[in-house]
Order: sequence, then structure tokens, then C-alpha cells
Amino acid sequence: MSFITNLTHKSWTSMKMRFSKSNPEKKLFTPGPLVCSQSVKEAMLRDLGSRDGEFINVVKLVRQKLLDIAEVSPEEFTAVLLQGCGTYAVEAVFQTCTPRHGGRALILANGAYGKRMKKICDTCGIPSDMFEFPEDGIVDVAKVKELLEKGVQYALVAVVHCETSTGSINPVEELGQTIKQYQPQAAYLVDAMSSFGAVPVKIQNGQIDYLVSSANKCLQGVPGFSYVIARKSELFKCRGNSRSLSLDLADQYEGFEGNGQFRFTPPTHTLLGFLQALQEFQEEGGVNGRAKRYKQNCTVLQRGMEELGFCKLLSRECGGYIITTYHYPNHPNFNFEEFYCKLCQLGQLIYPGKLSNANCFRIGNIGDLYPSDMKYLLKCIGKVLDAMDVPVPVPVPAPICLCVA
Repeated sequence: MSFITNLTHKSWTSMKMRFSKSNPEKKLFTPGPLVCSQSVKEAMLRDLGSRDGEFINVVKLVRQKLLDIAEVSPEEFTAVLLQGCGTYAVEAVFQTCTPRHGGRALILANGAYGKRMKKICDTCGIPSDMFEFPEDGIVDVAKVKELLEKGVQYALVAVVHCETSTGSINPVEELGQTIKQYQPQAAYLVDAMSSFGAVPVKIQNGQIDYLVSSANKCLQGVPGFSYVIARKSELFKCRGNSRSLSLDLADQYEGFEGNGQFRFTPPTHTLLGFLQALQEFQEEGGVNGRAKRYKQNCTVLQRGMEELGFCKLLSRECGGYIITTYHYPNHPNFNFEEFYCKLCQLGQLIYPGKLSNANCFRIGNIGDLYPSDMKYLLKCIGKVLDAMDVPVPVPVPAPICLCVA
């Protein structure tokens, strides 16, 4: 008899209770998955069929709302939802929008998520070049201009808006204008995974053709689907390009337009939660309202971490207000694994670093978090440093302006 079939209802309930008590809910100071409101979670406590008229209306409304947030016209753009995490949608754009023959992609990378795009291309057999910039900086528009002038023709140029491995914010609008000036035939992809909904970006001004994000980022839904804000005139050119059935954006779009349904089993509960998240987003004041709270969170965090003796990776000019990367303290008693575990025991979950050339860790301040949460995190960090016998310097008060758009 298997372990599962041998469990009685009583023992199964007892085991779940023990698990819950030994693993209480934690605050997630990460770039996703992130803390969701109770009302978003409660909105998922319903079952709807994929062909249910009510669910089809939910999908339609979500697609419309995403275009509203993006501030683009439904005559020119569409929102294509895709089951799976954000990387699925990024790969879907590469699969769909790079021709099978003669199409080449250019990736502008200054961190791990730009490099992941290159790995996608290599895995899928898509010819590509990666123009790499330092991890502690941003993509340099002038150098991109020099590269584009050399004459190699690209079908697709891609960049990450908020490079989540560091928190840097790349100048996607200026880059888009440069790309279209020197390579007007190229489609322009922006991975706005950790920025859409909180960092303003003008899609039309940046001449962006594809903008990708995920349900469980700044719009504060739960994981389960990603989406592409796509320029219709570009998407229509891509029929038949995809090397993948499930990641074919053009086919997914035609499915939505034909019967309002996903081609394959949809994440019904995730979409119900997301619809509630969109309502809360609107009530908070949209992009500007959410940006205001995230900036407040970021300022509290960065000021407190400075007082605790931590040094940021990025300069003020390169960093944003989504996530902040910190160097390890230069002290022999500091061990990140111990630091991480002790914070986790206090119910505070941060992120390890994702850099190739520096020992760092990351703290995000997006999701259903508020300045009070950031203050409590800082208090816990202070306790952990004390327990590790890592001294905290005496803070020097100074007027600072830490978080910028």
C-alpha cells in the first residue's frame, strides 16, 4: 500500500496542521512570486469551466484592462495571455516573431535575464547576437547606435526594462527610438516583467512592438499566466513562424479572437484572482498610485539598510524602486546562508544574488507590502546581524533622496 493510500483522513489533517504551524506565512521581499492581498486569494475560491460564459468574459475584461494600463489603442494593439511564467511569454515572442529562415535576433543584456534570452535563442536554434553591458550599469544607447550602424540586419531586438538580477532600469524608450531609426525593419521586444504597472513607460513613444509581463509582479496577482502587449501589425506578420505549438503567439491570438478561449487548459483560478488584483490596482491609483507606494517602500528600505552598514550595488542613476541589490558586508562573521535562514525563521524572505562577478543579495519591495513591512524587515535584519556578531556602524544622519523613476 502506498504512503498516500495508507493515510487516514485524521492523520492527513494532523500532518497538514503540523506543517502549517512549523511553516507560518512569510513576508516575501522578492520580485515574484510576491505577497498578494487576502482579497485576491479569496477571489480564487471558485470553480469556473474554461468554456463557461462567465470565464470567457473574465478573459475578455482582463485583456481590455491590460491595454488600458499600457495606454495603447485596441485598434493598434492586443493583449495575448499565455499559460505559464513570464519566461514562457518571452520565449513565445522569440519563437513567433523571428522568421524560421533568415531571421536574426539582437539581445541587449546587462544581467541574468538578458542572458536568459540568449539561452532561449540558442536552445530554439534562433540565430542571435548578444551585446553585453556591465551588470552594475545600464544599456548604453550610444553604443547600441554604433552597433546598429554596422549593417547587420535584425528581425528582432530585445532588452529587459527592469533587470531584476540587479534592479537597474534600462532606457527602453530611447533605445526603441534608436532601434527604429537605424533598423526600422526590426521588431522591438521589451521584457517589462518586474516593471509593468509600476514604472511608467510610453509604448508608442518607445516604438515598442512587444511588451511582456506576468500576473504575479507589479499588478499583484498570483503566478499562473503571463501576457504580451503586442502591436497587431507586427503580430500579423508572424503567422507560421513559431517552432512551438504551445508558444505560438499568433495562434493564441487567433484563438482568443475566434471564440474568446485559450487554446489549451487555462489557469482559471489565477485569472479570477488577477481580475480582483486589477480592481485593487485601479483603486490604488493605477501606475502612479502603485509607483508612489513602491517608492515609499524603497526609500524606507534603502535608508535603513544604509544605517545598518550595507552598500548598494547600483548608483542612484542606474537603480530603480522595484528591487535593490546589496553587497555582502565585509566582515568575517557574515555568512549569507546563515543570514538568509535566520531571516526566514523570523518570517522574512529575501532573495539571493544573481550576479556573475560579485557577492550580493536582493531585497524587493513590490507586492502587497507597505512602509511598515519594510521597517519590520529592517528590525529583523538588525536582530540577525546582532546574532551573527556582525557590528552595525553608528549611522550618520544626512538628507538623502534614494529612489528615482
